[in-house]
Amino acid sequence: MVNLKGKHIYLRALEPNDLDFLYQLENDTSIWEISGTLKPYSKKMLQRYLDNVHRDIYDVKQLRLCICNLDDVCIGLIDLFNFDPKNRRAGIGIVINNTKSRNKGLGAEAIALLCDYAFSVLDLHQVYANILEDNAASIHLFQKLGFEKVGIKKEWIRSSTGFKDEILFQKINDDVS
Repeated sequence: MVNLKGKHIYLRALEPNDLDFLYQLENDTSIWEISGTLKPYSKKMLQRYLDNVHRDIYDVKQLRLCICNLDDVCIGLIDLFNFDPKNRRAGIGIVINNTKSRNKGLGAEAIALLCDYAFSVLDLHQVYANILEDNAASIHLFQKLGFEKVGIKKEWIRSSTGFKDEILFQKINDDVS
């Protein structure tokens, strides 16, 4: 069985007491560009989401986990999305909320843990990430973890400065046929 605990962080399911963290994160306009968010979320709407977060990945096609430090403080979220059991693939997304917690290896540890889970428990053949062309830190992170650049979606994301390319990265599980 996969252990969702690393040296510095662990991954856990969302809990009802994560409402304030989720509210803060989802309403942080600085990350709306990467999350595709267009409007603020109310606490009532996020509470409805939390009330249904127990649903199975095979049903909702998504798994969202909290990234917690070893002091049990939630520092970010990591997702599997667009889960496709037939083709055995899913997208992966991550956000570390506090900028002071970034660039310390915590995101790499979280991605490695989730990939291990995706490959060994969900029996996925591949995971992929969509990263904006100007997000050098994320590009470096995913490449360091063995994700390969496989394509560019030209002028894919509209931002305040114009359209940006989105780069598609993919990691194939060579242990699965």
